[in-house]
Amino acid sequence: MAKNEQNTKSPGATIPSRLRAHYTQHVLPKLMEQYKYTSVMRAPRLVKVVVNMGVGQATQDQKLLDGAVNDMTLITGQKPAVTRAKRSISNFKLREGMRIGCKVTLRGAMMYEFLDRLFNVVLPRVRDFGGIAPDSFDGRGNFAMGLKEQLVFPEIDYDKVDRVRGMNIVITTTAKTDEEGRELLKAMGLPFREA
Repeated sequence: MAKNEQNTKSPGATIPSRLRAHYTQHVLPKLMEQYKYTSVMRAPRLVKVVVNMGVGQATQDQKLLDGAVNDMTLITGQKPAVTRAKRSISNFKLREGMRIGCKVTLRGAMMYEFLDRLFNVVLPRVRDFGGIAPDSFDGRGNFAMGLKEQLVFPEIDYDKVDRVRGMNIVITTTAKTDEEGRELLKAMGLPFREA
């Protein structure tokens, strides 16, 4: 294979994700046995991860949004879509169509790589981390969590950060109930707080 051909492939295409391999080899058989699924397709699996960063101060200074977009690109490895206000709210000096945040939807290999870094590198770096609250499910097996600062990601250079920003992370699964979703994410390595 020519050297140029190797460089054109995406990094996730040649090397299978460590977390995806863990799911197929360990998590899937465990869930099949625990819930007595008759088909592999009935077992819950990850669908997508949405990372959202709201920049409320962007109403006064639009340059703050550019910093958020750069941080999000470094964190996820994918260029984010800019979100706009759906309606005008005069108390917040917000007009319809104004740029107020950014979000990224990750699927496939990019999703597994992001979650692997989140579970094993980022969350242990959070100050006074005692685990994630296990009750942040929506009733259909999807999980949402928030981070107060982007500095816990190793990709972010502390000296180049213009402002500390928080973010929301939503993990969408095919689980039918919160219990199945919790078991899936726990087996995948999400460190839940003990009740």
